[in-house]
Amino acid sequence: MLSFARSLGAGERPPRTSIPPSRRELERSLLYSEELGIELPDRSDDAYFRWFLASLLFGARISETTAKRTYAAFVRHGLTTPVKIISAGWDVLVNPIMREGGYVRYDGRKSTQILRDCEALLADYRGSLIQLHEAARDEGDLEKRVGAFYGVGPVTTNIFLRELRPYWSKADPAPLPIVEELAPKLGLDLQRYKRKSLLFAHVEAGLLRNRRVLHGKADKGGPPAAGNGRAK
Repeated sequence: MLSFARSLGAGERPPRTSIPPSRRELERSLLYSEELGIELPDRSDDAYFRWFLASLLFGARISETTAKRTYAAFVRHGLTTPVKIISAGWDVLVNPIMREGGYVRYDGRKSTQILRDCEALLADYRGSLIQLHEAARDEGDLEKRVGAFYGVGPVTTNIFLRELRPYWSKADPAPLPIVEELAPKLGLDLQRYKRKSLLFAHVEAGLLRNRRVLHGKADKGGPPAAGNGRAK
């Protein structure tokens, strides 16, 4: 599996293209978790929390590049568990973490959100996202529990849960409207895929990666979703 460093090459962004992808290319698209080197197939709390942290970053009104760079800063400084992040404290999250990632306007706000969400995860689920999944009654309740974290809206919830569909029985968020809008532009029938399959996750990620190309716009590297999870 590609690591974050290998996939981006010392902070570089993937090459841009104006050519719409083929169905086969979409099916082989790199998942966002894979690009960050997060091993979701391990089904471990460590991997799930890393993806939760990345999802919080992706859910902000910043570029994908900034979100990835900031996640890399968390990894580089060894802040990949709720306890370690809380122990580091707000000042460390703002500087060096957020500054190294490229946050400017939202560094304090995002640091506060991440700290509050780590505290809530520890208080409500003993720091375990596996326990959160087990506590959920069904798909809807799971989405409500994820959405109950401070600053997490529907899109951030979708970012977190969509790549967990193959691993969590109750993770099955509906595709974002932008995904359903873009698929027909390529003559792609999403119904032919099982939504909880890894193949569907790759197609979904591929459509999101190519959303600006398919809209006929220049790629400005926005977050991997249409919109963001706004702070409550």
